[in-house]
Amino acid sequence: MNNTLKRKIEQLTDRYQELGELLSDNDIISKQKLFRSYAKEYSEIEPVVLTYRERRKKALELTEARQMVGDVDPEISLMATEEAKKLEVSISTLDRQIRVLLLPQDPNDNSNIFLEIRAGTGGDEAAIFAGDLLRMYTRFAEMKTWQVELLNERMGEHGGYKEVIARISGKDVYANLKFESGAHRVQRVPQTESQGRIHTSACTVAVLPETEDIHEIEVNKSELRIDTFRASGAGGQHVNKTDSAVRLTHIPTGIVVECQDERSQHKNKARAMSLLQAKLLEKAKDEQAADQAQTRRSLVGTGDRSEKIRTYNFPDGRVTDHRINLTLHRLTHTIAGDLEPIINELMQEHQADQLRKLGLDD
Repeated sequence: MNNTLKRKIEQLTDRYQELGELLSDNDIISKQKLFRSYAKEYSEIEPVVLTYRERRKKALELTEARQMVGDVDPEISLMATEEAKKLEVSISTLDRQIRVLLLPQDPNDNSNIFLEIRAGTGGDEAAIFAGDLLRMYTRFAEMKTWQVELLNERMGEHGGYKEVIARISGKDVYANLKFESGAHRVQRVPQTESQGRIHTSACTVAVLPETEDIHEIEVNKSELRIDTFRASGAGGQHVNKTDSAVRLTHIPTGIVVECQDERSQHKNKARAMSLLQAKLLEKAKDEQAADQAQTRRSLVGTGDRSEKIRTYNFPDGRVTDHRINLTLHRLTHTIAGDLEPIINELMQEHQADQLRKLGLDD
């Protein structure tokens, strides 16, 4: 382990101890929002700190074992040599675990997902394959004790789905399924084929993280311009003599709201603020929807046979993930929902790529 990595971990260790003290402070406990923020940071740092502590313990044991290798008693020397080899392997494994734990976490990893499957090229066979994919993901979800809820479906004429959308909820759903987005290709003899010819069909899969509900929008007062003016129209002497009407301009977005219904400037300002928050909330939701639509387009491509991330070849009983050049001769298990071997390989390759980019690899 290099010195830069050690310094980084030692800083995290100091912060971990500091957070532990803060979380036991009554003043912090009384401020729930701040307490939750510290608790979240503490839980994120803890695995790194505990793994590093285990690594330091193993390193001390290794030093002791190496000292005993030179013992005059050959039996003790042999035992120490074997122990040293085991400890070196353990330390190497812990080093990799630490590097992986230091990788920036995808903020969506803990999210539930919307799973969208659409039949692409291949007509009826593509729709039938879409049904097979839905069953595959549903069974995988059952193995993980996740919940699956069908939200929308358009049935195929001869079975399966032209389109099906499901919501999958549970622990680390997005972390496990985020690499499933793209075009999935199947090669087999369709049920509708009378001459036994192998056909190639495709479906697109999109895995979208479920965004958290936006319950309220916080408005930074420094981003507001507040103008007061005299209300127009009926309202009596009071309205004509005081600047009770309020206009709020949200400078970053350019949204302008006015309120002059109330005689009190204070009440008009409160109503205007409420209206501004509603408009900002609507804007945020529209942007989320637009982002999801863009994400969906980038994830799935066009559904053409040539655009593929994975091929399910039934005649040969194999499944191939083209992104990592992985071929497994266990198609029956895969289509029955046992996706763990493929997902683990995809995760490891992704982590290795991140480590290379951050310069944390060996």
